[in-house]
This record gives sequence, structure tokens and C-alpha cells, in this order.
Amino acid sequence: MEIQSHLSEDQTTLTLHLSGKFDYTCQESFQKAFEAVNPIPQRYVIDALEVHSIDSSALGMLLLLRNHAGGDEADVAIINAQPDIHKLLQTCKFDELFEVSAIGA
Repeated sequence: MEIQSHLSEDQTTLTLHLSGKFDYTCQESFQKAFEAVNPIPQRYVIDALEVHSIDSSALGMLLLLRNHAGGDEADVAIINAQPDIHKLLQTCKFDELFEVSAIGA
């Protein structure tokens, strides 16, 4: 898994571009990518365009990000999800916790 982060010029939005397999092997690098940012952004965007698979530990990591971002008040979007990942996120009701969109949406 490769993670590239980009903080917007106004420092309000952190975008994490993920590529590869989003699983337990990237837990430490995923957490560092959002916890090290100061000041804490108001919005987080996970660009999943190049994510080819996701496991249950990745779902847990997304929940950790949501908690870090403010829990129920968090503004976290998962964009460009591949169709099978988008379906998984909907099945797990993550579309009720995050703004979730599929490729091209």
C-alpha cells in the first residue's frame, strides 16, 4: 500500500491518496499520515481510486480516522471507490458514517 498525503493550501482539507491493497499491513503508515498533520484539518478525503482490495482491518482504520476527525461531527469522504469496494462500504453501512462515492460519481 502506498499512501500520499496532501494538505490544501488553506490547511483545511487533508487528502490521502491510497493505492494497492488496503489491509492490516499499512495500519501504522495510514495512522501516521493523518495523525502527524498540524493543525488538524476540518475535512479529510480518502481517494481510493487505486485501491484494489480492502479488508476488515482497513474498515477499522477508517473508523479510527473518523474518531480522530471528530467522531459524529467528522467530515470524512471516501471518493473514487472501485465498484466492489463501494458495494462493501454500503453493505457495512459506512455510507452512513462517511460521504462515500464510487468512481465517476
